[in-house]
Amino acid sequence: MNQDYMYTSVTPVGNLPNLFILADGMGGHNAGDFASRYTVEVIVDSVRNNSEHSPVAVIRAAIQQANRAVMEKARTDIDLEGMGTTVVVATIQGQELCVANVGDSRLYLAGETFKQITKDHSYVQEMVRRGEISKEVARVHPDRNIITRAVGGGQNIEVDFFEVGLREGDQILMCSDGLTDMLEDEEIFEIIKEKQDMQQIMDELVETANDYGGNDNITIILTEPFSSGEVKIC
Repeated sequence: MNQDYMYTSVTPVGNLPNLFILADGMGGHNAGDFASRYTVEVIVDSVRNNSEHSPVAVIRAAIQQANRAVMEKARTDIDLEGMGTTVVVATIQGQELCVANVGDSRLYLAGETFKQITKDHSYVQEMVRRGEISKEVARVHPDRNIITRAVGGGQNIEVDFFEVGLREGDQILMCSDGLTDMLEDEEIFEIIKEKQDMQQIMDELVETANDYGGNDNITIILTEPFSSGEVKIC
């Protein structure tokens, strides 16, 4: 079962000039599948109907609304009890990237270097940040998929926001942990650097992750913004 879900629009959604969303659901039976899809749908609808102009305000309100909606569905349907989902939301305004995340799905910026912009909300990454274990140990830790924040995980959801300046030639990679559990950051960046075509990059990333075991669903959004404001997506 694919518990990942994504949405992309290079045209305006409400007052946002474009919108990219990736979610990775959790929960038994159909709950994870429902949680990711429902969260994305609620976020898109909320953004479309929000009269605010601040990307942070618009996205924060949308994620909070999705959190309430997921919790209400879980409360009223026993088959959906305990469901939740990660989410990464991004919008590009000219040369500025605004990103929000909850959970351990990621957004990277690939340019001259390769940098993870989002911060994983997971049990092992909290241990890494406290200096209790190394990044190498975290990659193989048996509890590496336990997340500490999720849409649907509590009434008061905490959302991290990041604002990043973009340069000509930068590429933005959003992905679920089906990719990052299999490939090191250095391996991902190497594939991005050696392939000129965006579709080739996507295909190679998925193929390599599957060759390494492909233990989870793999969802990738690859975006190439330009200084003119044009956005190309694969």
